[in-house]
Amino acid sequence: MKKLTPFLMTCVLLFGATACQNPAKTSADAPETATTPVAQAPSPQATEAALKDAQGETRRNQLNADIRAREQRNNAFNDGKATNRNQDNLASEVRSKLEANIPNGHLAVEASENGAVTVSGTVTNKDQLAKIEPLAKQIKGVTTVVNKATVAQSKTEGTGNQAQ
Repeated sequence: MKKLTPFLMTCVLLFGATACQNPAKTSADAPETATTPVAQAPSPQATEAALKDAQGETRRNQLNADIRAREQRNNAFNDGKATNRNQDNLASEVRSKLEANIPNGHLAVEASENGAVTVSGTVTNKDQLAKIEPLAKQIKGVTTVVNKATVAQSKTEGTGNQAQ
């Protein structure tokens, strides 16, 4: 016991001394933000490349694989039934399905507990608008689709109408 007490005291003192070696940072030690360069907007070429990548075949395959994986998880946990689907998961799955199959669409998806899905936003043409409901109903658990999406006017159509 006589040897244990000094040993413990020494450990406590060493620990305390080591902990005090790292002084707190002050504003004088903080990096100066005035000399930090401001991030620049991406170039038009980089933006175009990112857009092509987001709408490419590889991205579409990734989204469809994600949908299949979610369906498999649902089948495992719900005995293959479409009931009791989490509405956030359902909305996310429908959003992925629409994103994979409707390029250049700007769509928002909301789901309710009973499987009703509301899609709003814009698409580029009437064919894409017609695809929304059948694509959304491919997702297990979607009972009804309320399509509030519209066809966006192209910039040339908008300026042509103003000139008349």
